[in-house]
Amino acid sequence: MNNSEKPLLFIDPHVHMTSRTTDDYEMMRNAGIVALIEPAFWLGQPRTAVGTFKDYFSSLVGWERFRAGQFGIKHYCTIGLNSKEANNEALAEQVMEILPLFVMKEGVVGVGEIGYDDQTALEDKYYRQQIALALEVNLPIQIHTPHRDKKKGTSRSMDVCIEMEAAPNMVIVDHNNEETVKEVLDRGFWAAFTIYPHTKMGNERMVEIVKQYGSERIMVNSAADWGISDPLAVPKTAKLMLERGIDWADVHKVCYQNALQAFGQSGQMQESDWLDTTGIDQSQRFEGSGVLRGGQLPKIEKLAKGDIIK
Repeated sequence: MNNSEKPLLFIDPHVHMTSRTTDDYEMMRNAGIVALIEPAFWLGQPRTAVGTFKDYFSSLVGWERFRAGQFGIKHYCTIGLNSKEANNEALAEQVMEILPLFVMKEGVVGVGEIGYDDQTALEDKYYRQQIALALEVNLPIQIHTPHRDKKKGTSRSMDVCIEMEAAPNMVIVDHNNEETVKEVLDRGFWAAFTIYPHTKMGNERMVEIVKQYGSERIMVNSAADWGISDPLAVPKTAKLMLERGIDWADVHKVCYQNALQAFGQSGQMQESDWLDTTGIDQSQRFEGSGVLRGGQLPKIEKLAKGDIIK
């Protein structure tokens, strides 16, 4: 079997599964997604106490890892103070105190998503503090580039990393577009692209970017959250790339290998995590909770080493 005939496996390196249902996990696994990374992010309204951050971070390293595993997906996360919430200084100070407790937890593959929103002084202050934390614990940095004045914010994000001596190969710059990609790649950073339906970086535009820039240090994600978004954006984009003549090896890098290489630098993520799985058992529980309801029968699959859950 040559590569063009091999089924593709996918990693979604930025998807907010806290906002998604178990049905999404099931669809994602059926589409070939074997691993994902969930960055800590803004939940839609301001949090008002540090305890809410503590519980949220705990869910990323606990319940969501369990829930994903019930469908044969390996769940990883990045932990950080989102730029929007960095503007509440009193609360941000408290969050910074608890971040070191979480960034070294099992399954945490980076500090993120951090960066700028309105590019305020407070956003800059806590962005820098979190870069320093990532350098201290030797974790990759996952940058949220601003939706407004993106080109300036993207350049500034990288400038600060260089100023603080963060190696570009340890920094994933997310939410790129045609305006930012060349500078990100030229400066040696990883360039991630979010594929949203009907807006931002659609998969048609993503195909053209890969045709123009190739597959080195480029990765695709869905960033699916509580808004209009698509948790199957990665496999759908891969399918379109193949249909438009992009080589299998390049699609594999953009939709799988590059994410593994970038976030694997954490030491917390390796391919054997999903290739050597022993299967799934939906009769299991986490803190007394499971994914089944009302007499549903658990799916139990035992696998030999190297098999993949279908």
